Amino acid sequence: MNKSLLEFIGEFIGTFIIVFFGCGSVMSATLFESFDGLFQIAFVWIIGVTLAIYSSRRYSDAHLNPAVSIAMLVAGKMKLKQLPHYLFGQFIGAFASAAVLYLIYGGFIADYELAHQITRGDASSIITASMFGEFFPNPGFSGIIKSASEWQAIGAEFFGTFILVYMIFWLIHPKNESQYTPLLIGMTVGGLICLLAPISQGGFNPARDFGPRLFSYFAGWGDVAFPAPSFSFLTVYILGPIGGGILASLIFKLFHREKFT
Repeated sequence: MNKSLLEFIGEFIGTFIIVFFGCGSVMSATLFESFDGLFQIAFVWIIGVTLAIYSSRRYSDAHLNPAVSIAMLVAGKMKLKQLPHYLFGQFIGAFASAAVLYLIYGGFIADYELAHQITRGDASSIITASMFGEFFPNPGFSGIIKSASEWQAIGAEFFGTFILVYMIFWLIHPKNESQYTPLLIGMTVGGLICLLAPISQGGFNPARDFGPRLFSYFAGWGDVAFPAPSFSFLTVYILGPIGGGILASLIFKLFHREKFT
């Protein structure tokens, strides 16, 4: 099979699994109160990320995240011509996963909105929109965190992704890589979610955010899926993670040149 197609398939499958487990856990927690706290949701993310990497790395390099792919490109660990296959697979996989989740949970979401007098597309529907895309401050913590600036949210996504990508570079080096590498990457994501999710929902992945966010826009949430401040979805959840990933790549390459030879 064509290598480019295999890379697309790998990124599609892996990102689909991440969104299915991750967004699915948020839906389950919101609709059914099936988790007692943030750690349990983060644990499901750990499972999702781990399984996603195991299931896709025979087809692609299992980036499953545009911020990771761009960081690898900057580090010289992938070719520019590969980038479109990776990005397309990631965004389409995330969108498709959101669609499947809606197919499963759509009726329950409608029931939840009816029970809580939420009109989809109004400002009140941000609580259900946040089961797909990400918002700041996290609507699930509205009783604790009343506000968070765009810069605070950018900082959470930037530095969270910086740590994630830096750890990935360490873990995939031949001297460090093992059968447990996917689990350790998953645990990194879970730990970061525990720390930063109350602020920005802890995305660290532009595909995981934009794919489901775009689906929710077409599924009735409309402009609520892309709230004010204008283009904050771009600055916080796309540019923030990409910037953090690039910085991690540059710093790792600067101080650990021997690991790139």
